[in-house]
Amino acid sequence: MKPSHELFNLIKSLTKSEKRFFKLTSTLQSGEKNYLKIFDAIEKQQVYDEEALKKQFEGERFIRHLPSEKNHLYKLILKSLRSFYSDNSVSAVLRTEIKNIEILYRKALYKECTKYLIKAKKTARDHEKFYYWFELLQLEKMLLEEAFEEGIFNQSIDELIEEEKEVIAKLRNLAEYHVLYSKVNYAFRSSGHVRSEKAARTIEEISEHPLIKGKNTALSKRAATICFYTQGFCHLASNNDDQAFIAFMHVKRIFDSNPLLKKDLFQRYLRTIYNLMVIHIKRNEFRKGFALIDEMKSFKNTGEFNSIDIELMIFRVTYMSELVMYNRLGEYGKAEMLMKEIEVQLNRFGQKLNKEHFLNFYLMFAVTEFSAGKHNKALIWINNILNINEKQLRQDLFTYARLFFIVIHFELGNHDLIDYLIKSTGRFLVRQKRDFPLEKTVLAYMRKLNRNHANPVIRKNILIEFRNELEILIRKPENQVILFYFDFLSWLDSQINQVPFYTAVQQRNL
Repeated sequence: MKPSHELFNLIKSLTKSEKRFFKLTSTLQSGEKNYLKIFDAIEKQQVYDEEALKKQFEGERFIRHLPSEKNHLYKLILKSLRSFYSDNSVSAVLRTEIKNIEILYRKALYKECTKYLIKAKKTARDHEKFYYWFELLQLEKMLLEEAFEEGIFNQSIDELIEEEKEVIAKLRNLAEYHVLYSKVNYAFRSSGHVRSEKAARTIEEISEHPLIKGKNTALSKRAATICFYTQGFCHLASNNDDQAFIAFMHVKRIFDSNPLLKKDLFQRYLRTIYNLMVIHIKRNEFRKGFALIDEMKSFKNTGEFNSIDIELMIFRVTYMSELVMYNRLGEYGKAEMLMKEIEVQLNRFGQKLNKEHFLNFYLMFAVTEFSAGKHNKALIWINNILNINEKQLRQDLFTYARLFFIVIHFELGNHDLIDYLIKSTGRFLVRQKRDFPLEKTVLAYMRKLNRNHANPVIRKNILIEFRNELEILIRKPENQVILFYFDFLSWLDSQINQVPFYTAVQQRNL
């Protein structure tokens, strides 16, 4: 059986402060602490090696039960982290307060119990934590019964019931928005931007839902953020950038005016800024895009938002956006320097990033190398993408990678291979139901170019005809997304005018 890497991954994810806290809490416990020996040994490893652990502690009794010792250590670290972050999130604070209230209630300390409950309810209300608010209301009803038995009638049960109805309505409303968002997110993650009738129907069904389309349907600010975010996501998936921008700006304004909500839903706030950046990039509003990158980077390692998941997201969205913009500006030198930084971080974060993130970075790496005239290196990155190919991942990215793959081979003069690549890509498009007019046009003209590459006059006429037809197709919003990944129009300009690709990019986008 293959050794589990879960404990190794957990230990390697710990910060210096978290490690120090774990060691400190461990010293307070009596008895033999074999788990600390395992902790120290694993901490020193760069790559998990279970055989090395067994050899290091050969002769010690605990090593015979290594799986159970590892499991025990894993649970102890999680317990330590729970204590370390016990007052770091609103949910953690409310869970603690509810336990305090339950303990005081069992000890019949009702006055003290009520004091904690009032404070906890205010926290739940201010942060719109409806689940905890509902749970606190159940405890409040129990306290109310005790008060009635004592002959104290300071509070009406009817008022409490009305408050409970309000909380249930808000909780149900929020849950319904989460379901709608999950649907649109799944539709986008599986196929990318809307290109087919089926995908269009799915997005339209969600965008036309009364909770999304109607006015004032969100019963809380928390629900409003996901309502407008879902609106924006639907518009973005449908390539309606202007309406998407309006919706995402609504989300950003809600968060900016509600700091408590912003802190609790910070990942959604970052995704909102990223989507605004994407729209700025598509509009060639690069100055505004770089301004948003600076805003996101300012959050890194601040006291409020210092966690690995936030660090990962800030790294991913800022570096990706910056790399795309440098390539869109034709500044391949800056893109190459940034690419080296990204590679270091990719090695550092490793499995913490999912495959879709790697796909996006690899595709932009290929474009960067292509812009620098390093076509063989660009080929390596595209091969990395095609080797990842999985049906569960975004098939639009694989489509753009395959089309770009053919262009790279054309630049390298691998004309004998190109006909085969065009046929295999055509089969892939049919199989994935992505044989849209734009993709079929690219393949048809690449076939013509390849067959006439040796005749400069015919080749140039084909290039001009290819560019004219592609420009007409690109006018449709659903086709413009292809330029986000590789600028086919600039490539055709570079071929027609016999200038470097990056020069054509600069001339078209500046």
